Amino acid sequence: MKKLLFGLTALGLLFLGCEEDTQNRDQELIQDTIDMSDFYVYTSPEENNVAAKQTNEKSNFKSCFSMQNLNHQLAKNSGLEKKMFDIEHHTRALITAKKGGNGNGGGRPGGGNGGGEDPIVFEGTVTIPVVVHVLHRAGTNENISSTQINNQIKVLNDAFNGTDADSNNIPNEFVGVKAGNINIQFVLNDITRKETNKTSWPYSSAEEMKHSELGGVDAWDTSKYLNIWVVSQIPYGGGRILGYAQFPGGNSETDGVVMDYNDFGTGGTATYPNNLGKVTVHEVGHWLNLRHIWGDGRCKQDDFVSDTPNSDRANRGCPLYPTVHCRSNDMTMNYMDYTDDRCLFMFTQGQTDRMRALFASGGARESFVLP
Repeated sequence: MKKLLFGLTALGLLFLGCEEDTQNRDQELIQDTIDMSDFYVYTSPEENNVAAKQTNEKSNFKSCFSMQNLNHQLAKNSGLEKKMFDIEHHTRALITAKKGGNGNGGGRPGGGNGGGEDPIVFEGTVTIPVVVHVLHRAGTNENISSTQINNQIKVLNDAFNGTDADSNNIPNEFVGVKAGNINIQFVLNDITRKETNKTSWPYSSAEEMKHSELGGVDAWDTSKYLNIWVVSQIPYGGGRILGYAQFPGGNSETDGVVMDYNDFGTGGTATYPNNLGKVTVHEVGHWLNLRHIWGDGRCKQDDFVSDTPNSDRANRGCPLYPTVHCRSNDMTMNYMDYTDDRCLFMFTQGQTDRMRALFASGGARESFVLP
């Protein structure tokens, strides 16, 4: 009898073990349906700056610095790469589900937390309260006006709601993929102003402008506010940086966007050719998980967006259409290129999907839509 009971118990454990193995295999299958083979976080100076080497004078480096800032953060935070991998997996799962399982996913996208459940998409208006921190020397125009700041908020709303007046100039080739109303609304919550003796804020991984003990201003709760620091020039490598952003997943204490006061808003100190507020749109795009339109590398390195053409470099100035690289016409008017402000006026539907995924259940910026 004891042998019989033992045998039944062993058989029961075997069935339980098989069931658990089946569940584990199913979970692995769900995870494997999302192809992450092209995902990257680090970008080397050689690959990341292909465009810069071709179009920039080293003595006049003047650019977005978001990817280099990401490299600095990855070096300091050993867990950031895995966190960004999970955010990307969550994003791709949602996009796959939206397509009804076409392509990667086979209709079984799996949740961003590995639970195998479909994330819930947030369908309503995403309202993002903005706090602008102005760091300035006394008696200088670095203390930009409230009007200039409000103008920037308007530009953000035009860009993210498809009402940019220049968007009518999109070539026919790209009309079908142009984003309409992304339904992200930016609301200026407050302006903080701090007087400083600093004539510039040289970039370092310490990001002094974001810490009061280093002479800057501490961020407001980054789970509820988009923090933007507006400072005098940001020197780096013999030139200056227009601005940079922190990608989702980074240190909450430094989350947000940093802007040079000459490249922020319209009117006031905003200086041609970056005088229409589009550089800040570009940086907020990074904050919402968009990569540069050329993927920061060669033709085979992508920006993870299916409806943007491949390219191997940034474009500058106001290039004529078509501009051809990687055997396709560059989308030089996309906000995530380096074109002058007057020639930037569109996001794509694919970029919209990436940004909106952040606000789905389990998304990296879901806190902005939670009660």
